[in-house]
Amino acid sequence: MSLNLVIAQVMLLMLGLIGVATSAPEKVPDHASKVLIALVVTFALSRLRPKAYLSLATPVWIITLILLVLVKVIGVGTETSPGTQRWLDFGGPLRFQPSELAKLGLILQLASFFARRGVQHKLLSATVMILLSTVLVLIEPDLGSTVLMFALGIVLMYAAGVRFTNITALLFGLGLMALPFVSVYLERHPYILARFQNHQVRGDTPAVGLDQIGLAHRDLGFGGFWGQGPDGPRYEYFAAHTDMIIASVGFSTGLLGVTMVIFAYWLVVSASLQVAELASRVRPMNKQVHGASILATGGMFMVVGQAVVNLAVAAGIFPVTGVPLPLVSYGFSSMLSMSVAFALIHSALREVRRHLPEEEAEPLVASSA
Repeated sequence: MSLNLVIAQVMLLMLGLIGVATSAPEKVPDHASKVLIALVVTFALSRLRPKAYLSLATPVWIITLILLVLVKVIGVGTETSPGTQRWLDFGGPLRFQPSELAKLGLILQLASFFARRGVQHKLLSATVMILLSTVLVLIEPDLGSTVLMFALGIVLMYAAGVRFTNITALLFGLGLMALPFVSVYLERHPYILARFQNHQVRGDTPAVGLDQIGLAHRDLGFGGFWGQGPDGPRYEYFAAHTDMIIASVGFSTGLLGVTMVIFAYWLVVSASLQVAELASRVRPMNKQVHGASILATGGMFMVVGQAVVNLAVAAGIFPVTGVPLPLVSYGFSSMLSMSVAFALIHSALREVRRHLPEEEAEPLVASSA
């Protein structure tokens, strides 16, 4: 296993525990048990070789599509998002968000597809796969996850070797096709437009007030450099333990803790870049290494792309999207899927090292856990 990835995952999970202890201390035992499960899942699945993931890709992807259809039929929403259907709730611990699993399904399916078929003249099939997953999430509705999933598909195309000009032409064409549906979608879901409008008003208003982003800024400011600690002085409208948990982390651990969160995500990016760099040395390139490289890129973007969106919301750059901070926010669906994404990167790194010439592979293996 990659030592950097292990450090990154442990850092994020521990900082998440601190954030939950600060904003919702009664949930710490439940969150701690999920942290342990997340670590076990990553360790167990990282032992699998990429070819095992690629062989299961199509069944897993189809199952996620069925779950996305099912959530539209019997799914439930939340108090903060009335009118939405994003969760399957079978009672007790059997409550999860299919869109989180759908991201993993899309990564596996596209990695398997490009590894087997190559990238020449295969844009139509790959585009259909991306759109199927994306549209099913869009109609929940969940615009934040939709944008992330679509971006994930495009990044995987680029990682597989599809020409940038072809991707640009594809995006332009899809954009023109989507234009007639944008106004209809916004009319059916007026809360989306309201969030953008409120974000613009909030940005032009000197007194932020007690809105979600304003409260996050307030709590981050109270944290200072070193933080107040989980038992620090409490305030009436304290930061959330889910989407705005970075404010709770900042309140408890200050700028130091927030910097550690960002550094942990950079370690994830670094590990993925290492996979791509090592894969480029393998001659001749084979399906296993190609698939492993795509899996690592997908796992990285799934984690870091979502983190960028969450942190941009907390900073006031983006309007509120409801996207959790990977491995830090309270909630098991996201934590479990992100733990699998870490396992994909571990597995891919081991695979590309296995295919390197012996004289190159030995010192690299010595630097991993």
